[in-house]
Amino acid sequence: GTQTAKHSERNAKETASQQAEEGTETESVEDLSHEQLLLTLQDAKDKADQYWNQLLLARAELDNNRRRNEREVENAHKYALEKFVRELLPVKDSLELGMAAALGEGTELEKLREGMALTLKMLSTAMEKFGVSEVDPQGEKFNPERHQAMAVQESPTAEPNTVMTVYQKGYLLNERLIRPAMVVVAGAPEEKKGPSVDERA
Repeated sequence: GTQTAKHSERNAKETASQQAEEGTETESVEDLSHEQLLLTLQDAKDKADQYWNQLLLARAELDNNRRRNEREVENAHKYALEKFVRELLPVKDSLELGMAAALGEGTELEKLREGMALTLKMLSTAMEKFGVSEVDPQGEKFNPERHQAMAVQESPTAEPNTVMTVYQKGYLLNERLIRPAMVVVAGAPEEKKGPSVDERA
Protein backbone atom coordinates (compact mmCIF):
# COMPACT_ATOMS: atom_id res chain seq x y z
CA GLY A 1 0.00 0.00 0.00
CA THR A 2 2.88 2.33 0.79
CA GLN A 3 4.48 1.79 -2.66
CA THR A 4 1.19 2.36 -4.39
CA ALA A 5 0.73 5.65 -2.53
CA LYS A 6 4.24 6.74 -3.47
CA HIS A 7 3.65 5.82 -7.10
CA SER A 8 0.40 7.81 -7.20
CA GLU A 9 2.10 10.78 -5.59
CA ARG A 10 4.93 10.64 -8.18
CA ASN A 11 2.41 10.44 -11.04
CA ALA A 12 0.49 13.44 -9.61
CA LYS A 13 3.71 15.47 -9.44
CA GLU A 14 4.66 14.56 -13.00
CA THR A 15 1.15 15.44 -14.25
CA ALA A 16 1.24 18.80 -12.42
CA SER A 17 4.69 19.52 -13.81
CA GLN A 18 3.58 18.61 -17.32
CA GLN A 19 0.48 20.79 -17.02
CA ALA A 20 2.62 23.66 -15.76
CA GLU A 21 4.93 23.31 -18.77
CA GLU A 22 1.97 23.15 -21.16
CA GLY A 23 0.46 26.25 -19.53
CA THR A 24 3.75 28.09 -20.01
CA GLU A 25 3.85 27.11 -23.67
CA THR A 26 0.21 28.16 -24.18
CA GLU A 27 0.88 31.50 -22.54
CA SER A 28 3.99 32.00 -24.70
CA VAL A 29 2.03 31.28 -27.89
CA GLU A 30 -0.71 33.72 -26.87
CA ASP A 31 1.87 36.41 -26.10
CA LEU A 32 3.52 35.88 -29.49
CA SER A 33 0.21 36.13 -31.34
CA HIS A 34 -0.63 39.34 -29.51
CA GLU A 35 2.74 40.84 -30.45
CA GLN A 36 2.32 39.84 -34.10
CA LEU A 37 -1.14 41.39 -34.13
CA LEU A 38 0.25 44.66 -32.78
CA LEU A 39 3.00 44.65 -35.42
CA THR A 40 0.46 43.94 -38.18
CA LEU A 41 -1.78 46.76 -36.97
CA GLN A 42 1.18 49.15 -36.80
CA ASP A 43 2.22 48.17 -40.32
CA ALA A 44 -1.31 48.74 -41.59
CA LYS A 45 -1.41 52.13 -39.86
CA ASP A 46 1.94 53.11 -41.42
CA LYS A 47 0.70 52.14 -44.88
CA ALA A 48 -2.57 54.00 -44.36
CA ASP A 49 -0.63 57.11 -43.33
CA GLN A 50 1.59 56.72 -46.39
CA TYR A 51 -1.41 56.40 -48.73
CA TRP A 52 -3.10 59.37 -47.08
CA ASN A 53 -0.01 61.52 -47.57
CA GLN A 54 0.19 60.44 -51.21
CA LEU A 55 -3.47 61.36 -51.65
CA LEU A 56 -2.90 64.79 -50.12
CA LEU A 57 0.10 65.37 -52.40
CA ALA A 58 -1.86 64.27 -55.47
CA ARG A 59 -4.77 66.52 -54.53
CA ALA A 60 -2.43 69.47 -54.00
CA GLU A 61 -0.80 68.84 -57.39
CA LEU A 62 -4.21 68.70 -59.06
CA ASP A 63 -5.21 71.98 -57.42
CA ASN A 64 -1.97 73.60 -58.56
CA ASN A 65 -2.46 72.36 -62.12
CA ARG A 66 -6.05 73.62 -62.14
CA ARG A 67 -5.02 77.06 -60.90
CA ARG A 68 -2.16 77.20 -63.41
CA ASN A 69 -4.49 76.22 -66.27
CA GLU A 70 -7.01 78.86 -65.17
CA ARG A 71 -4.26 81.51 -65.19
CA GLU A 72 -3.08 80.41 -68.63
CA VAL A 73 -6.62 80.55 -70.05
CA GLU A 74 -7.18 83.95 -68.46
CA ASN A 75 -3.92 85.27 -69.90
CA ALA A 76 -4.76 83.80 -73.30
CA HIS A 77 -8.03 85.73 -73.28
CA LYS A 78 -6.39 88.91 -72.01
CA TYR A 79 -3.42 88.94 -74.35
CA ALA A 80 -4.75 87.11 -77.42
CA LEU A 81 -4.35 90.30 -79.49
CA GLU A 82 -0.91 91.21 -78.17
CA LYS A 83 0.96 90.30 -81.37
CA PHE A 84 -1.64 92.00 -83.54
CA VAL A 85 -1.42 95.17 -81.44
CA ARG A 86 2.37 95.15 -81.80
CA GLU A 87 1.96 95.06 -85.57
CA LEU A 88 -0.50 97.97 -85.44
CA LEU A 89 1.67 100.25 -83.31
CA PRO A 90 3.98 101.27 -86.21
CA VAL A 91 0.87 102.06 -88.26
CA LYS A 92 -0.37 104.38 -85.51
CA ASP A 93 3.08 105.98 -85.26
CA SER A 94 3.05 106.61 -89.01
CA LEU A 95 -0.43 108.14 -88.88
CA GLU A 96 0.62 110.46 -86.07
CA LEU A 97 3.69 111.56 -88.03
CA GLY A 98 1.52 112.17 -91.09
CA MET A 99 -0.96 114.19 -89.06
CA ALA A 100 1.83 116.30 -87.60
CA ALA A 101 3.24 116.88 -91.09
CA ALA A 102 -0.20 117.82 -92.48
CA LEU A 103 -0.65 120.43 -89.76
CA GLY A 104 2.77 121.95 -90.42
CA GLU A 105 3.37 124.85 -92.78
CA GLY A 106 4.70 124.31 -96.28
CA THR A 107 3.88 120.61 -96.41
CA GLU A 108 3.75 119.26 -99.92
CA LEU A 109 0.60 117.38 -100.89
CA GLU A 110 2.59 114.77 -102.78
CA LYS A 111 4.61 113.89 -99.69
CA LEU A 112 1.44 113.52 -97.68
CA ARG A 113 0.05 111.16 -100.30
CA GLU A 114 3.22 109.11 -100.25
CA GLY A 115 3.09 108.92 -96.47
CA MET A 116 -0.55 107.82 -96.50
CA ALA A 117 0.15 105.18 -99.14
CA LEU A 118 3.05 103.84 -97.06
CA THR A 119 0.91 103.74 -93.92
CA LEU A 120 -1.90 101.96 -95.72
CA LYS A 121 0.57 99.39 -97.03
CA MET A 122 1.91 98.84 -93.49
CA LEU A 123 -1.63 98.28 -92.24
CA SER A 124 -2.46 95.84 -95.05
CA THR A 125 0.74 93.87 -94.38
CA ALA A 126 -0.03 93.66 -90.65
CA MET A 127 -3.55 92.41 -91.35
CA GLU A 128 -2.35 89.84 -93.87
CA LYS A 129 0.05 88.40 -91.27
CA PHE A 130 -2.95 87.53 -89.15
CA GLY A 131 -5.06 85.99 -91.90
CA VAL A 132 -7.15 89.05 -92.84
CA SER A 133 -7.87 89.32 -96.55
CA GLU A 134 -9.95 91.72 -98.63
CA VAL A 135 -13.15 90.99 -100.51
CA ASP A 136 -13.00 93.40 -103.46
CA PRO A 137 -15.28 91.84 -106.11
CA GLN A 138 -15.24 94.54 -108.78
CA GLY A 139 -16.36 92.93 -112.08
CA GLU A 140 -16.93 89.52 -110.46
CA LYS A 141 -20.12 87.50 -110.31
CA PHE A 142 -22.35 88.47 -107.40
CA ASN A 143 -21.88 86.06 -104.51
CA PRO A 144 -24.53 86.42 -101.79
CA GLU A 145 -22.30 84.55 -99.34
CA ARG A 146 -19.67 87.30 -99.50
CA HIS A 147 -21.39 90.30 -101.05
CA GLN A 148 -24.30 92.44 -99.95
CA ALA A 149 -26.24 94.10 -102.81
CA MET A 150 -27.07 97.72 -102.04
CA ALA A 151 -28.79 98.24 -105.39
CA VAL A 152 -29.38 96.70 -108.81
CA GLN A 153 -28.49 98.96 -111.72
CA GLU A 154 -29.22 98.39 -115.39
CA SER A 155 -26.17 98.36 -117.61
CA PRO A 156 -25.94 97.96 -121.38
CA THR A 157 -22.32 96.81 -121.10
CA ALA A 158 -21.94 94.86 -117.86
CA GLU A 159 -23.03 91.25 -117.76
CA PRO A 160 -26.14 90.79 -115.61
CA ASN A 161 -25.56 89.69 -112.03
CA THR A 162 -22.00 91.01 -111.91
CA VAL A 163 -20.63 93.60 -109.48
CA MET A 164 -20.51 97.02 -111.09
CA THR A 165 -19.43 99.11 -108.11
CA VAL A 166 -17.91 98.32 -104.73
CA TYR A 167 -19.06 100.84 -102.15
CA GLN A 168 -17.17 99.19 -99.33
CA LYS A 169 -14.75 96.28 -99.35
CA GLY A 170 -15.47 93.18 -97.35
CA TYR A 171 -13.02 91.23 -95.22
CA LEU A 172 -12.28 87.61 -94.35
CA LEU A 173 -10.47 86.29 -91.31
CA ASN A 174 -8.86 82.96 -92.21
CA GLU A 175 -11.52 82.52 -94.91
CA ARG A 176 -14.36 83.30 -92.49
CA LEU A 177 -16.47 86.27 -93.51
CA ILE A 178 -16.12 89.18 -91.10
CA ARG A 179 -17.86 91.81 -93.21
CA PRO A 180 -19.52 91.43 -96.63
CA ALA A 181 -18.61 93.75 -99.47
CA MET A 182 -21.27 96.41 -100.15
CA VAL A 183 -21.88 96.37 -103.89
CA VAL A 184 -24.07 97.49 -106.79
CA VAL A 185 -25.11 94.62 -109.03
CA ALA A 186 -25.68 94.89 -112.77
CA GLY A 187 -29.17 94.12 -114.00
CA ALA A 188 -30.32 93.27 -117.51
CA PRO A 189 -31.40 96.26 -119.69
CA GLU A 190 -35.12 96.75 -120.28
CA GLU A 191 -35.06 95.41 -123.85
CA LYS A 192 -33.38 92.18 -122.70
CA LYS A 193 -35.87 91.52 -119.93
CA GLY A 194 -38.77 89.16 -120.51
CA PRO A 195 -42.37 90.37 -120.54
CA SER A 196 -43.70 91.75 -117.29
CA VAL A 197 -46.36 90.07 -115.25
CA ASP A 198 -48.99 92.47 -116.66
CA GLU A 199 -47.93 91.79 -120.24
CA ARG A 200 -48.14 88.02 -119.76
CA ALA A 201 -51.57 88.39 -118.27
